[in-house]
Amino acid sequence: MSSVAEQHVIYQIANAPLREHPYPHTYVESVFPEDLYAEMRRYWPDSSSLVSLASTGRVSKGAYPERFILPMTEEAIGSLPPDRRRFWTDFSEWFLGPRLLDAVMRRFEQHVINRFREGLDDVRFGVDALVVRDLTNYSIGPHTDAPHRLLSLLFYCPDNGSRSHLGTSLYVPNNPDFRCEGGPHYPFAGFTRVKTMEYRPNTLFAFFKTDRSFHGVAPIADASVQRDVLLYDIRVFTAAPQADKEKASSAGSGMLKKILRLNR
Repeated sequence: MSSVAEQHVIYQIANAPLREHPYPHTYVESVFPEDLYAEMRRYWPDSSSLVSLASTGRVSKGAYPERFILPMTEEAIGSLPPDRRRFWTDFSEWFLGPRLLDAVMRRFEQHVINRFREGLDDVRFGVDALVVRDLTNYSIGPHTDAPHRLLSLLFYCPDNGSRSHLGTSLYVPNNPDFRCEGGPHYPFAGFTRVKTMEYRPNTLFAFFKTDRSFHGVAPIADASVQRDVLLYDIRVFTAAPQADKEKASSAGSGMLKKILRLNR
């Protein structure tokens, strides 16, 4: 099943339309096989298996109290009940593997080439994935993501499409010259919403990080929300310590070198 699922996801991503405004992004429907998606919902970690984002040290203390996560790591998955542990162990083996990473980077190939044409030998790439559940009152202001990000993928995983308005939105700054290398989150008042990527079952919103890749989630006012998302981020490791280089995947670097040779 894993190879079939992997090829299905790769096919869906590779053939999805890529839109360039206001920054490179794509929206993919039926991204997982339907039977696998049903299993994902069946074995989705329950709230008792999730921890607050702030408690992990990934954000400042007290930030985003409505966001709870399970890192897709061997240790975290190993803490799940047996049936969920088996499912997510099998799922993570291919989901975090080099073939999906390669396929995602190839879909945004020209943008990746433009960013790393120089100094490629010093760059490595790695995947960071989280199972996420956002609750009522969650919001995140427009931001472009941290500088070490290359690509961000949000796999939407609701039971149904009744709350499609809860998707992540694309924003443009009211000041057309405004740029941000990454880090700060800004007030909504300084931006115009361009489009909301609908929060519907088995869909994917993926985008390439730039200094204009502003995105965010307006405050969730709906009662009793459980906004389930798989976050998959491709990170850049530049001139990293050896320990970090060993953790980072070399698949992306090898693919880029091959592409660059073909395009010279």
